[in-house]
Amino acid sequence: MTISQGSTLPDAKLVQMGADGPEPVQMADKLKGRKVVIFAVPGAFTPTCHSAHVPSFVRTKDQFDAKGVDEVICVSCNDPFVMKAWGEATGATEAGITMLADASSEFTRAIGMEFDAAPAGLVARSKRYAMLVEDGKVTLWQPEESPGTCEISGGEALLDNM
Repeated sequence: MTISQGSTLPDAKLVQMGADGPEPVQMADKLKGRKVVIFAVPGAFTPTCHSAHVPSFVRTKDQFDAKGVDEVICVSCNDPFVMKAWGEATGATEAGITMLADASSEFTRAIGMEFDAAPAGLVARSKRYAMLVEDGKVTLWQPEESPGTCEISGGEALLDNM
């Protein structure tokens, strides 16, 4: 079942790179009592994700901070090593965006946003979306219709609807 505005997000374990290597991150802990933006991409270093989606949140990070957002999180069904390198390559890490790996697609499957594009080498990946979450509840939900576009799920589009 795909989540929608008003849904409570399920808990899931994701992974991020820490000082000593990969560290587990419980989504419930990240969301409890906080205002968080989560956006997801089909794959690190893929064309639209790399040139449009992540840069839109790098450009708008300060504006989210000004609206009281505690954290901006990028989720991709990649490994934490790739997410670390991608965060550095795009400037997302420097901007203060948290790069989380959903390596097993646990979170992506739990919210109903998984897809396969095997001819492109993308299997068990996330559809593109952005959402505003307050204390674990989705208060703004903006999924893209096509994985190759970044129109309603970009940073500016989410800000416009907040």
